[in-house]
Amino acid sequence: MIEKELRDQIIAMVHREVVPAIGCTEPMCVALCTAKATEKLGCRPEKIEALLSANILKNAMGVGIPGTGMLGLPIAIALGAIIGKSDYQLEVLKDLTPETLEEGKQYIAENRIVIKQKEGISEKLYVEIVCSAGDKKTSAVIAGGHTRFIEGRPSPQPLPCRDGSGYQGENSGDDIPLNLRLVYDFATTAPLDEISFIMEARTYNMNAAREALKGNYGHNLGKSIERPLSKGIFGDSIYCHIISRTASACDARMGGAMIPVMSNSGSGNQGICATNPVCVYAKENENTEEELIRALMLSHLTAIYIKQSLGKLSALCGCVVASIGSSCGITYLMGGDYSRICASVKNMVANLTGMICDGAKPSCSLKITSGVSTALLSALLAMEGKCVTSSEGIVDDDVDKSIHNLTSIGANAMTKTDEMILNIMTSKD
Repeated sequence: MIEKELRDQIIAMVHREVVPAIGCTEPMCVALCTAKATEKLGCRPEKIEALLSANILKNAMGVGIPGTGMLGLPIAIALGAIIGKSDYQLEVLKDLTPETLEEGKQYIAENRIVIKQKEGISEKLYVEIVCSAGDKKTSAVIAGGHTRFIEGRPSPQPLPCRDGSGYQGENSGDDIPLNLRLVYDFATTAPLDEISFIMEARTYNMNAAREALKGNYGHNLGKSIERPLSKGIFGDSIYCHIISRTASACDARMGGAMIPVMSNSGSGNQGICATNPVCVYAKENENTEEELIRALMLSHLTAIYIKQSLGKLSALCGCVVASIGSSCGITYLMGGDYSRICASVKNMVANLTGMICDGAKPSCSLKITSGVSTALLSALLAMEGKCVTSSEGIVDDDVDKSIHNLTSIGANAMTKTDEMILNIMTSKD
């Protein structure tokens, strides 16, 4: 068993990275920063200037803001100033009422908000809010993590992390470098009472899936999979149920439902994707509660590990990361040992590498469905003793090297791809 001090460090890291959030985390991050700047100002701002990194802009342009029926940053910023409380973190707008929503719409109509891309920075997660009223002016800056406030403004270089590739955690000074063996050993041997808190993710994210079925959100992918035509194609199977419950929660979140989810590494969709497939499989496979707890911890901690070298935001779709986690969790629930879990990771790396992130939006549920489908396929192949070899593509004999091959492509090689995606998105009529 891993020694207590190291277990405590890992548990603290999971608590930082697996947290509740309402709505897409990028506009909520901007609303949070606005709330902080407004609190420092001491009154409602007359003007707000938002200076944002390209990746924040990309992920906040086309997503629904919970409880508003509106898309994008202006309403998130307006409500951050009007009702936002920084103490709420990524649930910053949970005090929204119909009356304050109308105030927010009026605030936008009065042209009080200016949104620009921040130039001269390499940090991919960067939010700077400047609020003014009369001759008073205050600012707040979030960088490197969705809730990580920093003093002043960073240099053009990314914030440092342990591997020198740029800041990769909400609190990287306290984070320890992970590897898959450590992740597996922790998830499978830690005392149950120390890790059972991860079941909160099931409570939040499976509830989001249930609530989604009561309305019409996004592209209704989750509901569509439950309909007779889809059952005629996919059958009434474990696969169908996993896809439906995962896509439904994403439909609701991206469609602006006021439903909290448990996020992972700053992403609600990653939290959903690391949780719901594992929970549905465990229920239908009749796994024990202990097995589910350990599988959920394995799934979430694998995603956190991959994000350490990928970064919070990149050109690589986050469902790739979270689906690798859920594939590990499902392989464990199938009875797989460490070698089988390594095989499932390699199978995932061989398949999903290169799926682009073109912003947070309702169609994210389609990408999550692709990721979860691959997670199930990879787990099944691993349990059959089938694994992509090091002679194929970017897969390496060493599983951690395979993961870092994936993240180096997403964090570095796809930078130009990211620029092109944003250019395409901002050039449309």
